[in-house]
Amino acid sequence: MQRLQQRYPRLQLVHGPVHGSWLNQIEVYFSIIQRKVLTPNDYKSLDEVAHALWQFEGHFEAIGRPFQWKFTRSDLNELLAKLATPKTTELAVAAEEQYVCGRMY
Repeated sequence: MQRLQQRYPRLQLVHGPVHGSWLNQIEVYFSIIQRKVLTPNDYKSLDEVAHALWQFEGHFEAIGRPFQWKFTRSDLNELLAKLATPKTTELAVAAEEQYVCGRMY
């Protein structure tokens, strides 16, 4: 980090969360490219790949819109509350239902 800042004094390094790759817009874009251009991988040459990527870039610039996040703050609060609530697993419930009068059936 120090080496980069010494070489590029105007560089401002920002550490993003390692668990939040969805926050990194370029990763979102690359995942779109992976799904829309690179899969299936049936290109015969690197020139074909380059051409397909170039065509997709033009197409995406024409139709691209800002990403609309659907996960809201209230969704997060509901999820955190749900995760904080202890719950019995389905396996434990099934075991309780089978246990009658101290004997397993």
